[in-house]
Amino acid sequence: MGKLLDRLRQHDHPARRADLTRLTILHSNDIHGDFLAEEADGVSVGGLSMLSGYVNKVRREEENVLYAIAGDTFRGSVIDSDFKGVSTIEILNLLGPDVATIGNHEADYGLGHLLLLEKCAKFPFINANLYIKSNGARLFRPYVILRCGGLRILFIGLLNEAILAMARKDTLTGNLVDVADPVETVGRIVNNYKNTDVDLTVLLTHIGFEEDKALAARLDPAWGVDLIIGGHSHTLPDGPATVNGILIVQAGFGTDQVGRLDLLVDRSRSAVDSYHWQAVPIRGGCCPRDLELEHLIGQFKAQTDSKYNRVLTRFPRALTNPARGQETELGNFFADLLADALNLDVMLLGAGSMRSPSLGPLVTYGTLLEAFPFDDDCSRVTVSGKALKKMLAYTFREELFQGLHTEFYQVSRRLRCTWSRHAGVFTEFTFDGKELPDEQAVTVGIQRFHLDNFEMCFGMPLSDAALSKPRVVSTSCFEVLEEHLRQGAHQMAVVDGRLSVID
Repeated sequence: MGKLLDRLRQHDHPARRADLTRLTILHSNDIHGDFLAEEADGVSVGGLSMLSGYVNKVRREEENVLYAIAGDTFRGSVIDSDFKGVSTIEILNLLGPDVATIGNHEADYGLGHLLLLEKCAKFPFINANLYIKSNGARLFRPYVILRCGGLRILFIGLLNEAILAMARKDTLTGNLVDVADPVETVGRIVNNYKNTDVDLTVLLTHIGFEEDKALAARLDPAWGVDLIIGGHSHTLPDGPATVNGILIVQAGFGTDQVGRLDLLVDRSRSAVDSYHWQAVPIRGGCCPRDLELEHLIGQFKAQTDSKYNRVLTRFPRALTNPARGQETELGNFFADLLADALNLDVMLLGAGSMRSPSLGPLVTYGTLLEAFPFDDDCSRVTVSGKALKKMLAYTFREELFQGLHTEFYQVSRRLRCTWSRHAGVFTEFTFDGKELPDEQAVTVGIQRFHLDNFEMCFGMPLSDAALSKPRVVSTSCFEVLEEHLRQGAHQMAVVDGRLSVID
């Protein structure tokens, strides 16, 4: 990287050097409450203290630096959950991003609460395409023009319809808002504000890496969008994608790394002249700690530790949950436990409900909450075997294997299915060891989020699938899990092939 940065500092075209300005943009996305460093092979990894230390180090070393966050800073931590995001905003205020956009999980505590949190932020919280349906008014500041090193950089915040799925949980305001088409929104803003001598135009999005590429392809080149900094899909690319002349970057998730984009901006053309991007590891020994930020996090942690450190149980070993789109040990354990406790034929447990790569061997209230932070009620829905097969076939569509952000489900032990990617069908779909007849009625457990967004999750209307009116069988999946974990040690689960993919 050193030679390339030297070339950026000493450009090959002296006659144009007066028109070129160096700019470094650091970016994170999907932090999800990943506040604390972890130990890996004796080295501290991640955490906001070292992330902040690195950001501040770059700000000291480089002349023109901006730091942007592309959504989903909330959830995933008991520090965030217990304080309903207020702790996260206070922590972010010390981290000091120059700009941030909202993601779908920013709405987890309700849209009204999010608007309150936005007022507590000491940095611009932008979004341009979430609006009130009755009058078209935007809920948030749509854009910000930041000045840095003589440059004027226009940031526009965008998200996708995933936030509506979260917003519908807010019965007071959830149905009053909608999401406008990002392309139309970008055109409207740049047509109105780009003439104010903007040197660089950046879209700060939370729609997913593949969707960012599709968005870039649809943008009018005359609008002059230079860069998309994204989130939502947790993508850590080898390098920037370039579509329609627009650079597209993302930085995975959490705080184990931060994206760094070093640019030369040609002010005469209002365009990027050259660039270098990398994902910088946040590691002890190379990233200094931010002790003030560490102290603030410690204060919040001290308050939560007394509440959340009580032991629930101990597993013989940790149960793993390495990826969202496959059968996992922890997914099987939770799905089986809920199916047994709630007297269900099949539990379809949203894989996105589980946010830890493993749980145990010692399980505390706090580690359970971090592993299963999105508590919800569970409803019993009676469907036919044919409908259940169609519902699960939708979750195995090709988008799952392309890394797109789709819903996926862990299933309880009585169901076993094998999906053929080549044929696009199930080659095995059995219940209690026998082929499930199309006409057989099956009671299925579905969490509230997935029930409220049934067609988005399963590809068919609830009215076409349900044989009777859904019935709530538990008002808290988390409480069911907690209660049964208390019943003793040595509970265990393995990956046993209940969800298989061939071809």
